[in-house]
Amino acid sequence: MNTRTIPSLSRIAALLVASVGGIGYIPLAPGTFGSAAGLALWALIPRTTLAQLTTIAGLFAIGSWSGGVAERHFGRADPGQVVIDEVLGMLITLFLNPVAWPGAAAGFVLFRLFDVVKPYPANRLERLPGGVGVMADDAMAAIYANLTLRVLLTIRIW
Repeated sequence: MNTRTIPSLSRIAALLVASVGGIGYIPLAPGTFGSAAGLALWALIPRTTLAQLTTIAGLFAIGSWSGGVAERHFGRADPGQVVIDEVLGMLITLFLNPVAWPGAAAGFVLFRLFDVVKPYPANRLERLPGGVGVMADDAMAAIYANLTLRVLLTIRIW
């Protein structure tokens, strides 16, 4: 048996993390399903600034590592199977926004919109090398979604 064709345990772990337990392999709209996983994680995190910031920072770090491994594994930049960036994006979108489920759903829609459109500089950040680029463009899209959600909450859309 050729050991070069057998993925290492660290590569398997990285691909599991990057794909959020395999969600990224869903053939239709894996990013949307990844964002839904982010929404579920948001529901589980305590609503303290420290808990949210720690989770966001940890996800950015582990996502940068696993996203870089996934890029090398799949042989292309920001492969569709990587959805940990969408999980991060949802947490940033909802960070310190005082919302219940209707507001979280609005944040979900806003993040998906900004993630697809990728307004400047998000479209430039995806060019950063390795997993940092995978994570950074979604983080920027999420910042736009967070700020838009804040405006909507301020003018009391719902």
